[in-house]
Amino acid sequence: MTMTYPERLDGSARRDRLMSTLTGVVAAYTKMSTWSGRRRPPVRAVDRKLYLTVEDVRAEASDVVSLRLTGTLPPWRPGAHIDLTLPSGLVRQYSLCGDPADLSHYRVAVRKIGAASSEVHSLTPGTRVTAQGPRTAFPLLPAEKYLFIAGGIGITPILPMVRHADAIGADWRLVYAGRDRDSMPFLDELSALGSARIFVRPDSEFGMPVSGAELLENAAPGAAIYCCGPIPMITGVRQATEETVFYERFSPPPIVAGKPFRLTLRSGRTLEVPADRSALDVLREAIPGVTYSCRQGFCGTCAIPDSEGTPVRVCVDREPVTLDI
Repeated sequence: MTMTYPERLDGSARRDRLMSTLTGVVAAYTKMSTWSGRRRPPVRAVDRKLYLTVEDVRAEASDVVSLRLTGTLPPWRPGAHIDLTLPSGLVRQYSLCGDPADLSHYRVAVRKIGAASSEVHSLTPGTRVTAQGPRTAFPLLPAEKYLFIAGGIGITPILPMVRHADAIGADWRLVYAGRDRDSMPFLDELSALGSARIFVRPDSEFGMPVSGAELLENAAPGAAIYCCGPIPMITGVRQATEETVFYERFSPPPIVAGKPFRLTLRSGRTLEVPADRSALDVLREAIPGVTYSCRQGFCGTCAIPDSEGTPVRVCVDREPVTLDI
């Protein structure tokens, strides 16, 4: 092959030495890759699972147990969770509530309220489980002042945040609400941080559930507000302040101003999704084996490809679509 090189501005021809070198390297690499029929090795999928062992199961409160999980553990930050796969195959998200500086184990705490949590409560030391993560959908951002608000099992992501704020010398307060003291885990650990900063507010001792305004009474001016608990608590806090509230919920958000739409399955079957239900709810009635986990749109467990291969999060996406299922 004859190559023609550009002329200089003065009209004299010159050889592009860099291009010649690159051309030679590419030719040599191509020749080497074809020697004896050799090809590039196939790309191997990366196994991102964590293989964990239940080292201990401990009662933390009424209907609440904590798991101590050991294995090769990646670092994490306050607010992180793992996607825990139970022996039955059920997958659920649980907040890490131990010490991020101690990677000898992970700790999660689970209240018994359904099939997956009941299975967690039945686990015994030595049981092997898998997980993915940690992932942080509820990060603790730097601030000089914090107000932490926890409701019941919502203390799990808040507890490491409180410890971190205390360790860095931030001005922090915690309001911890629950049905009664027996149902509220980790009260003993919190008391070690100093009762002057912590307001424990059981409904049984006040005669009524706490309001959003009451939860905010201990907020210092300009404090960053972090809240985790039942939806009514989070809603009450958000309605009672104009400040930004960072929050995490443990149940799917209510559908607001939804519109009905239609799902079409690979078989041609159509499913009508009402305005007040999710595609996941309707789909699971038709195909009970459809998997799901967080029901809030961030874990990806319920994602199903559409007819063009684009993943659809059937727990939150609300558009007419043809699903490849």
